[in-house]
Amino acid sequence: MKFLVKFFGYLFGIGAALGLLVAAGVWMYLQQVSEDLPDYTALKNYEPPVMTRFHAADGTLMAEYASQRRMFLPIQAIPDKLKQAYISAEDKNFYKHLGIDPEGIARAVVRYAQNIGTGRRPEGASTITQQVAKNFLLTNEVSIERKIKEAILSLRIEQAYTKDEILELYLNEIYLGLGAYGVAAASLVYFDKSVNELSLDEMAYLAALPKAPNNYHPFRQTDRAIARRNWVIDRMVENGYVTFEEGEEAKAKPLTVKPRDTGSKIYSAEYFTEEVRREVADIFGEKRLYEGGLSVRSTLDPKLQEQARASLMKGLIDFDHKRGKWRGPVTTIEAGADWGVPLGKVEALEDLPEWKLAVVLETGQTQATVGIQPEKLVSGRLSDERKTGKLSLDTMKWARVNGRAPASVPDVLKPGDVVYVEESKVAPGAFELRQIPEVSGALVAMDPYTGRVLALVGGFSFDQSEFNRATQAYRQPGSAFKPFVYASALDNGYTPSSVIMDAPLEISQGPGLPTWSPKNYGGKFYGPSTLRTGIEKSRNVMTVQLAQDLGMPIVAEYAKRFGIYDNMLPVLSMSLGAGETTVMRMTAAFATIANGGRKIQPTLIDRIQDRYGRTIFKHDSRICDGCTQDAWQGQDEPTLIDDREQVLDPMTAYQITSMMEGVVQRGTARRVQAVGRPVAGKTGTTNDEKDAWFVGYTPELAVGVFVGYDTPRPMGRGATGGAIAAPIFTDFVKQAEAGKPPVEFRVPRGLQLIPIDKSTGLRAAAGDPNTILEAFKPGMAPPDSYSVIGFQDTMGAPHTVSPEAGQAVLSGTGGLY
Repeated sequence: MKFLVKFFGYLFGIGAALGLLVAAGVWMYLQQVSEDLPDYTALKNYEPPVMTRFHAADGTLMAEYASQRRMFLPIQAIPDKLKQAYISAEDKNFYKHLGIDPEGIARAVVRYAQNIGTGRRPEGASTITQQVAKNFLLTNEVSIERKIKEAILSLRIEQAYTKDEILELYLNEIYLGLGAYGVAAASLVYFDKSVNELSLDEMAYLAALPKAPNNYHPFRQTDRAIARRNWVIDRMVENGYVTFEEGEEAKAKPLTVKPRDTGSKIYSAEYFTEEVRREVADIFGEKRLYEGGLSVRSTLDPKLQEQARASLMKGLIDFDHKRGKWRGPVTTIEAGADWGVPLGKVEALEDLPEWKLAVVLETGQTQATVGIQPEKLVSGRLSDERKTGKLSLDTMKWARVNGRAPASVPDVLKPGDVVYVEESKVAPGAFELRQIPEVSGALVAMDPYTGRVLALVGGFSFDQSEFNRATQAYRQPGSAFKPFVYASALDNGYTPSSVIMDAPLEISQGPGLPTWSPKNYGGKFYGPSTLRTGIEKSRNVMTVQLAQDLGMPIVAEYAKRFGIYDNMLPVLSMSLGAGETTVMRMTAAFATIANGGRKIQPTLIDRIQDRYGRTIFKHDSRICDGCTQDAWQGQDEPTLIDDREQVLDPMTAYQITSMMEGVVQRGTARRVQAVGRPVAGKTGTTNDEKDAWFVGYTPELAVGVFVGYDTPRPMGRGATGGAIAAPIFTDFVKQAEAGKPPVEFRVPRGLQLIPIDKSTGLRAAAGDPNTILEAFKPGMAPPDSYSVIGFQDTMGAPHTVSPEAGQAVLSGTGGLY
């Protein structure tokens, strides 16, 4: 007996010694492992990559940009049912354990032993806390050491953070497939809903995804996805989070996923959205754009944007139909028994929703049968539906081949041709042939008082060409620049009734260079004419005479003030718009005249906030005097202090506005009268009709329109700003201002409206024929004698004649002028 006691005592001693050695070894190992552990307190400063969102002025979502599509939600904003779904699926004892689950660990150890040599991945027993430790602080390495580190970190995290803080980290970090990180983004990506709108079955599906999103893909693995979703629902019932009846009802529902589109959310605003993206990237850098969770409120008016896009498209299509030709099909395919499959592989332009790709199936003399490209389902598969329609010869007469209208359908189309068609608005079920115009253009609309860009279209189709012709294309404005020559003259002592000689002019360009002889459009000369007539009729020679008399350095200075050119070469040809600028710059310059001469900075962004809601950028830099008061104590109401530069006298601004109203009423832009309200503006056409412009404004809206080929080439005789660009302006402004009462341009205080003879510029009696009211600044009046700029006496001074002699020059024997 004594021997047995000694024996067991001996075994106990050895066991105790071994136990101490093992414990010491474990302690030393854990100590060594702990030394290399990352700092878990860094979780306090958790700032995950969060997607940036752009919104229009009315709050409509425009676009989302992210390297990881994530929206951070505080735990208080996440519905309890959604939390319970994840707890049931991932860690039912989450609110009970201290960071690790002994029961789960034991189960994982047993499975690990069973799977040795099978090549199977070891089963995890990770709690939500352990997943946080792994996702934030460790790697995905499969090893016992990593699991030990994970367990140690989990215990420490549980001591430093509350359960809700840990769950908040987890629900915002996990990858849930389809590019979505966190439950907020996944809710939008899978169901196009906020988390508060999710139903029980949708919550359960999202909770089924963390283990392996691709294994439960909603379209490729639908059955497995539903089975896993239903398993989560059963766990929620088992844990008492939902009733049996609620669970059965949720399990009976199909898996209905509606993937959320990426890119621009407003189909007509792709150019606008991309321009905002470029600006944000320039200000804050690409990393902050894609990971910073910025909230960008743009100046976009979605309704005006849609109208602007429609007006520009209509104008370009009309030009292509009148002056273009049929340039052939998009491609050709074998139109077999199931033509939908090969047709479905042809990529259509996605920003032309009313246009459809179609394949020609049969052609007759007067009509063709076409098959419409099948729609793609949300799963990515092609629809099984096959839709056909008719194309009539009458609707394709514009499709000239070799300069002649087609006599029959086969002149234009043959079976297998893939073309664009649009459903007829007058004959439902029938279609009309379409083609992408070769000519392009741009339109910018802005608030003339703030510079806020309300609409911007940079071309016919962003999908076809991302080049933004409103901001990136530098083109000659032609005669659209003339108002700034005239404005600089009016600001420096000239009046609208000043008379300039419109006669042949030769200008030396320096040694070795030919003499330059400017010509009017049409080649005629018209003799002495007032400044108003010169701008209304867009007289080139008069403009050069005026610029020569005024001095080109002054014109160059005004061009810089208005932001048209940065450093304009002070040569006379530049007075006719020979320099290059953008539609955005020209529209902003005209807007400056419209607002009374205040320099504006065009902007597409109102304000930008960071992920915490702090405003870190805003466009409006005006100072609000008195806006910081906490309460009203009898003080005056706050006032905005406008410290923007005054680049043009307000009286001059009205004078040039009045003269440009004449461009619409009597001049080169009479088509714009169809707007039906006061409009001031100027046409612009460059040599050989390579560029066509119309830039104008009402008292509330400034709009610039440009039309031209991307590689400048003649558009054809008569392709002027008044014929091509002005109708686009008219169509847009009529829609934009529809329903608003017409507003007259405001006359500055002190300006005198005096009746003059519009031909001579001399004072006239009210009611006399050929009389208009002209605006004169204080201290200035119509001249008493007829002085002609560019018509000099022998001493080199402007020639002065009597009114009678001046009238004879205009209406006498019909000589040279």
